[in-house]
Amino acid sequence: MNQKNQDLSPGHRVVAVIQHVFDERSITRPICVDDNLMEVGLTSLDTVKLVLLVESEFDLMIPISDITPANFQSISAISRLITRLLRNT
Repeated sequence: MNQKNQDLSPGHRVVAVIQHVFDERSITRPICVDDNLMEVGLTSLDTVKLVLLVESEFDLMIPISDITPANFQSISAISRLITRLLRNT
Protein backbone atom coordinates (compact mmCIF):
# COMPACT_ATOMS: atom_id res chain seq x y z
CA MET A 1 0.00 0.00 0.00
CA ASN A 2 1.75 3.20 1.04
CA GLN A 3 3.97 4.63 3.76
CA LYS A 4 1.23 6.59 5.53
CA ASN A 5 -0.63 3.32 6.23
CA GLN A 6 2.18 2.42 8.64
CA ASP A 7 0.76 4.95 11.11
CA LEU A 8 -2.67 3.28 11.16
CA SER A 9 -3.80 0.47 13.46
CA PRO A 10 -3.68 -3.07 12.04
CA GLY A 11 -7.48 -3.03 11.67
CA HIS A 12 -7.42 0.17 9.65
CA ARG A 13 -4.59 -1.14 7.50
CA VAL A 14 -6.60 -4.31 6.78
CA VAL A 15 -9.53 -2.12 5.72
CA ALA A 16 -7.21 -0.22 3.36
CA VAL A 17 -5.99 -3.47 1.78
CA ILE A 18 -9.52 -4.76 1.33
CA GLN A 19 -10.65 -1.42 -0.09
CA HIS A 20 -7.83 -1.68 -2.64
CA VAL A 21 -9.12 -5.10 -3.76
CA PHE A 22 -12.70 -3.78 -3.85
CA ASP A 23 -11.61 -0.82 -5.96
CA GLU A 24 -9.87 -3.10 -8.45
CA ARG A 25 -13.03 -5.22 -8.73
CA SER A 26 -15.33 -2.16 -8.86
CA ILE A 27 -17.18 -3.35 -5.75
CA THR A 28 -18.88 -0.29 -4.31
CA ARG A 29 -21.20 -1.90 -1.79
CA PRO A 30 -20.56 -0.68 1.76
CA ILE A 31 -19.60 -3.46 4.16
CA CYS A 32 -19.29 -3.96 7.90
CA VAL A 33 -16.29 -5.54 9.61
CA ASP A 34 -18.11 -8.84 10.11
CA ASP A 35 -19.62 -9.15 6.61
CA ASN A 36 -18.57 -12.26 4.71
CA LEU A 37 -16.24 -11.02 1.96
CA MET A 38 -17.24 -13.81 -0.45
CA GLU A 39 -20.89 -12.83 -0.08
CA VAL A 40 -19.95 -9.20 -0.79
CA GLY A 41 -18.40 -10.22 -4.10
CA LEU A 42 -14.84 -11.44 -3.67
CA THR A 43 -13.84 -14.64 -5.45
CA SER A 44 -11.40 -17.31 -4.32
CA LEU A 45 -8.80 -15.71 -6.62
CA ASP A 46 -9.44 -12.37 -4.88
CA THR A 47 -8.83 -14.10 -1.56
CA VAL A 48 -5.44 -15.36 -2.76
CA LYS A 49 -4.58 -11.81 -3.84
CA LEU A 50 -5.78 -10.56 -0.46
CA VAL A 51 -3.42 -12.95 1.34
CA LEU A 52 -0.49 -11.64 -0.71
CA LEU A 53 -1.45 -8.00 -0.20
CA VAL A 54 -1.85 -8.47 3.56
CA GLU A 55 1.56 -10.15 3.73
CA SER A 56 3.07 -7.25 1.80
CA GLU A 57 1.29 -4.56 3.83
CA PHE A 58 2.41 -6.02 7.15
CA ASP A 59 5.79 -7.34 5.92
CA LEU A 60 5.13 -10.81 7.24
CA MET A 61 4.65 -14.33 5.99
CA ILE A 62 1.33 -15.86 6.95
CA PRO A 63 1.91 -19.51 7.90
CA ILE A 64 0.17 -21.91 5.53
CA SER A 65 -1.77 -23.32 8.49
CA ASP A 66 -3.33 -19.86 8.98
CA ILE A 67 -4.41 -19.43 5.36
CA THR A 68 -7.91 -20.72 5.91
CA PRO A 69 -11.34 -19.53 4.77
CA ALA A 70 -12.22 -18.73 8.39
CA ASN A 71 -9.21 -16.38 8.77
CA PHE A 72 -10.06 -14.50 5.56
CA GLN A 73 -13.84 -14.44 5.67
CA SER A 74 -14.22 -10.91 7.05
CA ILE A 75 -12.34 -7.76 7.95
CA SER A 76 -12.54 -8.64 11.64
CA ALA A 77 -11.21 -12.18 11.05
CA ILE A 78 -8.24 -10.86 9.07
CA SER A 79 -7.57 -8.20 11.71
CA ARG A 80 -7.58 -10.82 14.49
CA LEU A 81 -5.16 -12.98 12.50
CA ILE A 82 -2.78 -10.10 11.81
CA THR A 83 -2.88 -8.88 15.41
CA ARG A 84 -2.02 -12.39 16.63
CA LEU A 85 0.79 -12.81 14.09
CA LEU A 86 2.29 -9.40 14.89
CA ARG A 87 2.24 -10.20 18.59
CA ASN A 88 4.17 -13.42 17.93
CA THR A 89 6.92 -11.82 15.82
